[in-house]
Amino acid sequence: MKFVTFEINEERFAGILSDDRKTVNKLMVYENVFSDIGELIEYFKFDTISNLDRIRKSEEKFNIEDVKILAPIPFPKQDIICLGINYMAHAEESARYKKEDFGGKREYAVYFSKRVNEAIGDGDYIDGHFDIVDSLDYEAELGVIIGKDCKDVSKNDAFSYVLGYTVINDVSARNLQTQHKQWYFGKSLDGFTPMGPCIVTADEIGNPPVLDICSRVNGEVRQKSRTDLFIFDVPHVISELSKGMTLKAGTIISMGTPAGVGMGFVPPKFLKSGDVVECEIENIGCIKNIVK
Repeated sequence: MKFVTFEINEERFAGILSDDRKTVNKLMVYENVFSDIGELIEYFKFDTISNLDRIRKSEEKFNIEDVKILAPIPFPKQDIICLGINYMAHAEESARYKKEDFGGKREYAVYFSKRVNEAIGDGDYIDGHFDIVDSLDYEAELGVIIGKDCKDVSKNDAFSYVLGYTVINDVSARNLQTQHKQWYFGKSLDGFTPMGPCIVTADEIGNPPVLDICSRVNGEVRQKSRTDLFIFDVPHVISELSKGMTLKAGTIISMGTPAGVGMGFVPPKFLKSGDVVECEIENIGCIKNIVK
């Protein structure tokens, strides 16, 4: 299934996108409808997989042109857990930008969090915050959606806790990252989390997810890679994190970005007002946003 959150007549609903992506129906469980996919996950947090059988479409169908597709989880209950430098080629370009030596090995995953007051959807504007940002960057990433609470999960069992996958653009202010010697502020400005256009359930993706991932700026391909090139894969991340913390249902894990971000070019290619940014992952979809 392809889960979306959409708006029509100033009301917001969780929905199911048709396979051809031309129509959407309200998502129902018995007679219940939901305002977004985050609310659905909260309802089902005790047992994700078996409960998918209870989900059905409403009889009313809407053409995709007549609704506004929002981020599938517009208001995450917790900060997004992000992986830094989780592709080897991106680790190399990051070290080059920071003028640091890179030894070619990554023994431990780098985790950080990203505050999201509201995730923005396909077609929404990215606020560049150019009053405080002079190096705005993009990062196409695979988002992993945890469907039920997990603690002390083995690598072998990790995928049973995954509801599905989405596309995330981890928009970043590089100057704020540098100034503050950490990534939280520079990753967390309002409007810095485009997400969507849908959550594709794990049964449609396969384990592990092996998908093409790319980004484009004004039509120019900037990033082009695959999700099987992670340094630390999805089972490793879920297992490692759950050893020390409970990953609540609805947790979003952003798996890191491949090489080709703006800071990786010489000279850097940072975003400016009016730029059109597209982040796309095979079988999930594309989110397209304009910088303002």
